[in-house]
Amino acid sequence: MKRQKAIIIVNAITFGRVPFVFLFMVLALLEFRQPSLKMAIIATASLAIAALTDLFDGLLARRWSVVTTFGAMADPLMDKVFYLVVFPTILYLLAAAGSTEATHALVMLILTVLYILRDQWVTFLRSVGSSFGADVRANWMGKLRTAYSFPFACIVYIYVACHPVWLPLWLIYSLEGFAIFLNFASIIIYTRDYLPWLRRSLESD
Repeated sequence: MKRQKAIIIVNAITFGRVPFVFLFMVLALLEFRQPSLKMAIIATASLAIAALTDLFDGLLARRWSVVTTFGAMADPLMDKVFYLVVFPTILYLLAAAGSTEATHALVMLILTVLYILRDQWVTFLRSVGSSFGADVRANWMGKLRTAYSFPFACIVYIYVACHPVWLPLWLIYSLEGFAIFLNFASIIIYTRDYLPWLRRSLESD
């Protein structure tokens, strides 16, 4: 396969995350208004496909040796779209469920805000680092956070939509607690890694 064609395919998979994420949002909201197991399954499938695009674009890019700077920057952006659409949607579903899910909605609010703040902070760090020629690709903690967040989002939505007996609330809280931990750890590790560039930026002003 020609390199240019391979790059187009990989980038198409990366950006293909967006329509599936928004399809999930629409289906999840429709399912909330008119509960339907079929609709919930399709919404979950859309969310799972969106999550899988993050796996396959990276695998294909490495297999075809078409890892590019554009792709390295586009992939985290698509991850942000995922978080900015999926977690607020789940938060809305919990809040709209009323007092029975009030505590859970609060936990999801904290989690959603933390995801957004972490991503904004890392974007700032990368912009500072890139001005000094730093390698701005995701580090191991960023990859771990992403690898956890996508299946985690699917599991939480399944709980919110269906409340299956095999997904008790204590397990959901445990998964959410670990997601909060990963975000804090990611903030700390990225800050440590980019500290030399932050210092150089402050000294050059």
